[in-house]
Amino acid sequence: MTHGFTFARGATRLRAIVLALGALVAGACQNADVLSPTGDQVAVTAAPLADSAAAPSFLTGATAPGIAFASFDLPNSLLGTIHTGALRTPDQYTILTELSIARSRGARFVLKLAGGSDRWVKNADGTFNLDKWKSMVNRYRYININSYITDGTILGHYLLDEPNLASRWGGKVIPQATVEAMAKYSKQIWPGMLTFIRVVPSWLKAAPITYTYLDAGWAQYAAYKGNPTTWLAAEVSAAKTKGLGLLVSMNVLDGGNGSSGIPGVSSGKYSMSATELRNYGGALLAQSYDCGFLMWMYNSTYFGRADIKSAMSDLSTKSRNHVKTSCRQ
Repeated sequence: MTHGFTFARGATRLRAIVLALGALVAGACQNADVLSPTGDQVAVTAAPLADSAAAPSFLTGATAPGIAFASFDLPNSLLGTIHTGALRTPDQYTILTELSIARSRGARFVLKLAGGSDRWVKNADGTFNLDKWKSMVNRYRYININSYITDGTILGHYLLDEPNLASRWGGKVIPQATVEAMAKYSKQIWPGMLTFIRVVPSWLKAAPITYTYLDAGWAQYAAYKGNPTTWLAAEVSAAKTKGLGLLVSMNVLDGGNGSSGIPGVSSGKYSMSATELRNYGGALLAQSYDCGFLMWMYNSTYFGRADIKSAMSDLSTKSRNHVKTSCRQ
């Protein structure tokens, strides 16, 4: 009996080694099929994560309560019970590592697959090039991320930044019809992955487009936009009119009213105070239509302040207690 058990266990280990080697070979072949990585990659360090941030092991993106409380570029070490998500711009060699870490933390990631810089999807004159955008996204089509879509680790695909700003795109706005074409291309590769565009629903509503493939708009608040409740209600109304979900965001580093005295990233702007975080964030999270809450963006000095950490903990609790709203309407 003992020898039989030992032999079986040895055979099991041997099979595991063979399978692991096979996976490595398959991964090498797979990477040969995709485009070479872009110059704006950031290496992923799979170092042990802080136990103090650990999320309960039984949670997945799909079973975690409420909506994601996330930030742009949040370090993996902070994913856990307070920060339950992040926005990532991975490359094709790090995406599975990133997603595996997120899954282990019960976190939800928004993925930006067209690269971290607009230059990869522009013509020489600075205007948007849809074919270049498709080529960037196409780098991932042979990487199997389906299980991460299914279990909710991937909240969705962040297609592009601010198509409504002509100054960002060589003096020409990216049309709403092109946004829908981008979402369609994403759905052709990953039918189950949600599609987001970082622009307010009121702009998406301005064109006579039926959004079949785009799932949600994106409303980012800053103090200059006025009363957050009134502002968000208008964007929710626009989203509902077009059958879209809505991600809600706050510009915590540059969107303050100046009362904090904390200099922002941009000259002449200020980061939000702890009081602003609670007031603005509380108003935004009172809206049941939100399907996710993101902050722009992680900064170790700002996020490390005791008053800011306390305010974020309060907002995280509100996010966790928020009705679990779908981004697909």
